[in-house]
Amino acid sequence: MTVEVRDTGDERDEQQTGQGTSETGDTGRHADEQAAAERRDAGKDAAPDTGDGKQSDLAAADAAEDADGGGDAASEHDELDAVEDDEPEFGRRTPAWARALVYGAAALALLLVGATVGLVIGRWQSTPVAEEDKPNAVDIGFCQDMSVHHRQAVEMGDIARLRGHSREVRVLGYDISSTQNGQIGRMQGWLTLWDAPAQAPGELMTWMKGGHGGHGTGQHAQSDDVPMPGMATEQEMRKLRRLSGREFDVFFLQLMLRHHQGGTAMAEYAVEHARIPAVRALAQSMLDSQGSEMKVMRAMLEQLGAEPLPF
Repeated sequence: MTVEVRDTGDERDEQQTGQGTSETGDTGRHADEQAAAERRDAGKDAAPDTGDGKQSDLAAADAAEDADGGGDAASEHDELDAVEDDEPEFGRRTPAWARALVYGAAALALLLVGATVGLVIGRWQSTPVAEEDKPNAVDIGFCQDMSVHHRQAVEMGDIARLRGHSREVRVLGYDISSTQNGQIGRMQGWLTLWDAPAQAPGELMTWMKGGHGGHGTGQHAQSDDVPMPGMATEQEMRKLRRLSGREFDVFFLQLMLRHHQGGTAMAEYAVEHARIPAVRALAQSMLDSQGSEMKVMRAMLEQLGAEPLPF
């Protein structure tokens, strides 16, 4: 009995506790609902102000974005301009009108040059040349035959420049070769201007009175093995190419000295009888330079204990 009473009491306590808990839960839910309703009412009252604030914020944000966008666009435009300015000039394409202008100017310049040259040539050909300005037989013959005479001296000088035993002989060979090679160029240029052959078609030295046989007293000068006085024979040229040392120096000096002596008569005749002043001046320069070289070669032969060849 006692036990049952306790159990009944416990059940009653539990029932009371459950009811209290239920009432507490209902009260809490009611409070929450009431607070939510109050918040909704407060939100409705503040809605207009909140909307205006949001719209103001959105407008400000849009303005800022527009400003930033405009600044970015301007910055990008400036960067593009800077890139274009930094482009190398050769990378830019020249306008078509500019290219056409350049090509047209170049074509006009070439046309004017051609016309000028043609006018000068035509005037030179059409203008009558005075008789005293025309080359005579001595001018033409001297340039033709002295060119032939000089070519052998150039050949001997080149051999001495390479095979000479002493430095003096090598230097002399170089000087003679370079000087007479330049003189050949001048004489051949004149012959071209005069419309004359580069070499005489017939016998040499006919432009001089007495011709080939009238110059030189030595046996060599009368030899039929050489075309003009003082020139070396083919046999002598082969011997020169074979020699070396002191023997080469002696034989070269002997041949070149005789060669200069053989050309002296032609130069003297041209100085006296050539009509063109430039031809007379060239002939005189040959006499002067070769006269000095002959003195040097005689002295060098004497130092080597050798004698000149007869002429």
